[in-house]
Amino acid sequence: MDHAPADTDSRAGDAPSTSSRGTAAAASVRAAAPARTTTPVPRWLLVTALVLTALNLRTAVTSVGPLLDELERGLGLGSGLAGVLTTLPVLAFAALGALTPWVARRLGERRTLAAAMLLMTTGLAVRALAGSAALFLLMSVLALVGGAMGNVLLPALVKRHFPDRIGPMTAVYTTALATGTTLAAALTVPISRLGGTPDWRLGLGVWAALAAVAVLPWLALLRGDVRRVPTSDEHGARALVRSPLAWALAVFFGCQSIQAYVAFGWFAQLYRDAGLSAQQAGLLVAFLAALSIPVSMGMPALAARMDNQRPLIVVLVALYVVSYVGLLTAPRSVPWLWAALAGLGAAAFPLALTLIGLRTRTPATTAALSAFAQSIGYLIAGTGPLLVGVLRGATGGWGWPFALLFVVLAAMLGSGWVVGRERYVEDDLARR
Repeated sequence: MDHAPADTDSRAGDAPSTSSRGTAAAASVRAAAPARTTTPVPRWLLVTALVLTALNLRTAVTSVGPLLDELERGLGLGSGLAGVLTTLPVLAFAALGALTPWVARRLGERRTLAAAMLLMTTGLAVRALAGSAALFLLMSVLALVGGAMGNVLLPALVKRHFPDRIGPMTAVYTTALATGTTLAAALTVPISRLGGTPDWRLGLGVWAALAAVAVLPWLALLRGDVRRVPTSDEHGARALVRSPLAWALAVFFGCQSIQAYVAFGWFAQLYRDAGLSAQQAGLLVAFLAALSIPVSMGMPALAARMDNQRPLIVVLVALYVVSYVGLLTAPRSVPWLWAALAGLGAAAFPLALTLIGLRTRTPATTAALSAFAQSIGYLIAGTGPLLVGVLRGATGGWGWPFALLFVVLAAMLGSGWVVGRERYVEDDLARR
């Protein structure tokens, strides 16, 4: 039977391309203390667990937006609480993501994900039955545990079990993530109407069934999972504060996330301000989101084959620039083209996840970098839609909001230039 590799700590990303990389990796292995190993697991079962988890990472988020009006009426969810609800994912991903490596070291990575998906299932199911806004918000936080911990641990699991296949395996789970994100956004409303009378509880509650399915393969993988003590060459998220590379990756992650959050939160309104109908505007944003599926298939594998990802980062920033210039100057002329260019630019998200695995030598450091970059990145990202709303409200137009987006793109290019060159966070810390 085909098994995933024994749970030893590989020190390289994809196959080394230079002798210096191999020398550094070998030195890292010699410096490490002997590590406990887990029983090899069936590769197909591990891949199944990764895919099912990734499918669920955003369903708790994108299923809410289409039913926000119904939630406001059904639960008395005022505009203030609605704002809290739409901000919860960013805060949860930042706070819970930061705690994930600590939890995983004490429980084991697979136990942590099994527990996280079980909590997600519970949160999704109970919030669909909630009779008050307070309970709905509390259960939403519980539902986001799975997304937050999965964000951090999936790159580390790929690094641990598929060290020579980081690009292809990242493509597999980011494609599943994009598919789940799109399905929840597109199907929640139709599902809520299956009974004839629209029912938001049915539309939201059905996603608990998908989360429950994701628990099952992790339960089968619990045997042999181990708690981990970091070795001499592994670093926690706190140590990464001293790494310029880790900070650059956090900024890059935050800047690319701002582009996505602004697109999903504000582009429909921009198109409507330009004179398009609500239906046309919604279809354009859905088209932009759907493009994340094919770009998630191709970008990680392409990035992993390259020693230097700077050209990819330049191209992605350029796609955003052309899209934004078009949206600002002629939003009605070829609206599908502007949406397509922004959707292709969103390939920066799977690229960022791939870089997390490529810029570390050990799975434990990968988990720490994933937590560090995503926690700080999501905090940065949370400011984007808010500032766009403030600037649009203050000026009555889109000039200043796009000026902000261009500044963010400049920061994305600068930080991407740092992380695009082949290097490792462990080397940063060793020099300091």
